[in-house]
This record gives sequence, structure tokens and C-alpha cells, in this order.
Amino acid sequence: MALGARHILGALCLCGLALPAAAGMHPAIDAFVSYCFKAGQTVARAQINMERVAGAPLPFELVFWDKSLEPAPGTPDHAERRCEVRFHGDHAQAAMSAVQAKMATPPIFGVAIPLPQPYGPEPGTVYIQARELLLERVAVVHIGTQDNQTFIAVDRLPAGMGLPE
Repeated sequence: MALGARHILGALCLCGLALPAAAGMHPAIDAFVSYCFKAGQTVARAQINMERVAGAPLPFELVFWDKSLEPAPGTPDHAERRCEVRFHGDHAQAAMSAVQAKMATPPIFGVAIPLPQPYGPEPGTVYIQARELLLERVAVVHIGTQDNQTFIAVDRLPAGMGLPE
């Protein structure tokens, strides 16, 4: 019996094998939308997960920490977790489209709220938005370009911080 394309793709997904990024999408964008919104990752696990999507070594700079899981000295007090990718070129519009699509896909990534301090647009910002999540959490998503590099970042704030009054 011949297997259809859906069966083969399903088998690849069940086995945990990464599929190539969508045509024209930078691997950093694909890795970000695949894993930066996923809680419960250590630094090592985030690296491994992203390498499954983008290859090893990663073809982009990854900044990742989660103080709820392991120490992260020298990180700002206003963020409990950060996942950020930076890569060469201006891919901010493609990144924004991919991230907005991911946040709108069930389970929906929170609801928009006003930006908490100290967040705000910087030169090169094309998108910045705070989202109220479950369990009194807030996430801030920030996308833009700086020094001919695209950046995509999401910070999760400590419980109760950044919620509107």
C-alpha cells in the first residue's frame, strides 16, 4: 500500500524530525515561531529544539534564558524569560507576519494590553506588543532591525508584573 504525502509528513512530525522552513522564510524566523513561545525550556533544550529546525550550528544568534528554571546572572529584573534571535538582513516584515500568524493560531497567545515599563519602540522597531497570558503573566513581543540585522524577541515578565491596573 502506497503512503500519501500526508502520511509521510505526519510520520516525520511524530518522529520529531524537522521539516524545512517555508520557501523564502529565514530559518531564524521558523525556529523562533516553533520554539520561542514554548515554556519549560532550559537553555540547552532551546538550543537543541532550534537546531532541529534551523540546523547546527544555528545560522543566527540566539539569546535564551528562563530564570524560573535555571539561574541567569546579569539579566534584567523586569523579565523572567527571554527568547531572542538576531540574523543578517532586513526580514522584519516576514518575521512580523510569521509571529502574528503564530500568535493567532490556537492556543491563541494572550490578548493585547498596553506596553508595560520599561518597554517601548526603539529605532528600527516594526512591531512591539504586550500580551496578557494565563496565570497573571505578561509577554512582550518585539520585532525590528538594527545594524542590518533583524531581531525577534519575546520576554515573559514575572507573575503579576506589567498587568494593567
